[in-house]
Amino acid sequence: MALNLLHANDRPGKYPDSWYAATATPGVHYPSLTGGERADVCIIGAGYTGLSAALHLAEAGRSVVLLEAQRVGFGASGRNGGQLGSGQRQDQEVLEAMLGQDDAAKLWALGEDAKDLVKGLIQRHQIDCDLKPGVAWTADSAREVRHLHDYGAHLQQRYGYDQIEILDQESCHAMCPSPAYKGGILDHGAGHLHPLNYALGLARAAAAAGARIYERSEVYAIEDGPQVEIRTGEGTVRADHLILACNGYLGGLNAQVAARVMPINNFIAATEPLGDEAARVLARDVAVADSKFVVNYFRLSGDRRLLFGGGESYGYRFPADIAAKVRKPMTEIFPHLRDVRIDYAWGGTLGITMKRLPYLARLSPRILSASGYSGHGVGTATHAGQLMAQAVAGQSEGFNTMAQIPSTPFPGGARMRSPLLVLAMSWFALRDRLGI
Repeated sequence: MALNLLHANDRPGKYPDSWYAATATPGVHYPSLTGGERADVCIIGAGYTGLSAALHLAEAGRSVVLLEAQRVGFGASGRNGGQLGSGQRQDQEVLEAMLGQDDAAKLWALGEDAKDLVKGLIQRHQIDCDLKPGVAWTADSAREVRHLHDYGAHLQQRYGYDQIEILDQESCHAMCPSPAYKGGILDHGAGHLHPLNYALGLARAAAAAGARIYERSEVYAIEDGPQVEIRTGEGTVRADHLILACNGYLGGLNAQVAARVMPINNFIAATEPLGDEAARVLARDVAVADSKFVVNYFRLSGDRRLLFGGGESYGYRFPADIAAKVRKPMTEIFPHLRDVRIDYAWGGTLGITMKRLPYLARLSPRILSASGYSGHGVGTATHAGQLMAQAVAGQSEGFNTMAQIPSTPFPGGARMRSPLLVLAMSWFALRDRLGI
């Protein structure tokens, strides 16, 4: 039997022991589904995608049932690095080569819409999630620094994007005093936030708009027909439309999506409060991601902890000592923190695709799906939820643009994708270590 990632690494109905969970605004405990429900739209998964879809559909007057197997924001939406990035997961030069200039420009515009949507939802619904501007991309070699500088100029010249600050070695070290980095760029139009508080805020807004949210309501079966029937352990929903918003926790609910979206694990640690020593990590209140294939990403919390994400794991079980897993790359970037206390360490499961671009699909006339955000989900997932809500209403232009992104199944489908990913990620991790 395939491993069920909804239960493999976490306690039933409990958030992980993360700094996010420890500092979250107290959330509502939504009931479990019992008995039968009828809705215009049923949504499976209460992460950013499902919550955004529920909010936008309910605000448009649709009756909505949102089913979550664990808790609102339980998955990657409540555990991630909290970075709201520009564009898509792949940079524009890659998209131009892959799709041509016109389609790449459409995807850039949709990426900007996604950032604006997140910022607008936070403001309109007064979501207290510490949204702040600024995400830097840093590089550890002169070649990668030149590439980042050229890319910043490319965004300015071709897309009119004027939010990039060029960082030479001196200005990079003034921002982030790590000896590992030689320069980079700082995107002032991007941002960072408390991801779990953002998810909980979306849930409150969706519920206030009339969406019926059910937690601890794992879906076991979907039957497509004149209506879609969705079955949980203790209840049934019949709906005119179904939205799959499960990302890395889809399991076996749909073979077409499972063949194209791979669940992988990533890990974050939160140090003890650093006090004045925080300036030796970051002198500016921005988030950072580096240019490695296996990305390291970090920022400071409001109480001056280092929140550091990194360390790869090849298997769906979390390692026994997550703190040790993250400490290794953390001390490569900040050697002076080798003895710092780690107060929280947690893992999460996200969804990636072969091309590191989201997979949006109309699986049947009644069923839509969006997932595979590949580490770029804060904006893209929120936006995907809105696009699917619009598509349900017959306004499919944005959804269709995203759905036209070429999607390649993992070789061998869902059965073979994991061992092949181990080989690929091991190779790229070796390239990172060798600097090639």
